[in-house]
Amino acid sequence: MHRRHMLALTFAALAQPALTRTAFAAPTPYKLARAGASITYTFTLNGNPVKGTVPVNRADLVIDPGNLAASTADVTADVRRARTGLIFATEALKSKGVLDAQGFPQARFTSTKVILGPGGRISNGAALEGRLTLRGVTRPVRFDTNLYRAPGSAADDLSALSVHLKGRVNRRDFGANGYGDIVADTVGIDIKAEISTTR
Repeated sequence: MHRRHMLALTFAALAQPALTRTAFAAPTPYKLARAGASITYTFTLNGNPVKGTVPVNRADLVIDPGNLAASTADVTADVRRARTGLIFATEALKSKGVLDAQGFPQARFTSTKVILGPGGRISNGAALEGRLTLRGVTRPVRFDTNLYRAPGSAADDLSALSVHLKGRVNRRDFGANGYGDIVADTVGIDIKAEISTTR
């Protein structure tokens, strides 16, 4: 099935009032599934894009099928395990002047507002606003957001879901000013997670 069509079917199901009569009628807690989650970040080094990853070590999410706007997310990542494809770039990234991984080993995102897309869905224009804490500094951020069921699952089966968040931050907002002569300020963030119910 075409992915776009699958997403449309998924959120049509999520938005249906009949869903409130399923086993997942109430706000439902989710945890990381075995597939886990990853954060891919992209920054510009000497004019060239460089990608790296940071593992997510905890994700607490609550999804309310009857009131999707009331859903929440609380995610932490281990900055000490940040990686790029370049050894020197990885070490610079974790240095005191940038992420200061030793002084502030955890990054955290806590949602404050879910903005639903057309048709009351968490897709195609939906967004998640919240607070990102990095280097001990907390700033508001906003991510484009998509949430969808596992391929081939039944319309009322919300036991396993995939989450995709995408946005951009300015590293200087968090005091990560190091290597400003060769590294651009804007950093792209792309988060993908597989989650499952704790029930």
